[in-house]
Amino acid sequence: MTTTAPTLDARVIALAHHAPRALLEGVLTRYGITFHQSVTLRAAVVAGDSVGRDDLVAQVTGALKTDAATVHGVIEELTAAGLLAADASRLRVTDTGRELYECTAAESAKIAARLYVGIPEEDLATAGRVLTLITDRADTELTNP
Repeated sequence: MTTTAPTLDARVIALAHHAPRALLEGVLTRYGITFHQSVTLRAAVVAGDSVGRDDLVAQVTGALKTDAATVHGVIEELTAAGLLAADASRLRVTDTGRELYECTAAESAKIAARLYVGIPEEDLATAGRVLTLITDRADTELTNP
């Protein structure tokens, strides 16, 4: 019996997001952090030595499509946990935060490797282009309702 692959639509995208996220959340739970905390910590790590609080809030708000108050709360949680340190209006990742990020990123990379194994590079490139286009269009609609 031959099955036909579904056409890309919102349901397919949602399923492709939520299944791997559930795997990732299993990892994050073992380390005692949430998905929002992980996204925020990653953004701070990628920013380098330090990042302005407002810049970090803007990045995470855009990535998670959430409000600034939520992200400020997550930053406070990470600071209270000793994963971020605050200096005036700037934040930096602590050694503990960097170690946690490296551990969760390594486990996340292993999950991705298992999920993507055997998918041809050209298919991944096509999927990347299509999903980026959809994201860009949705972002445009969110900023220009």
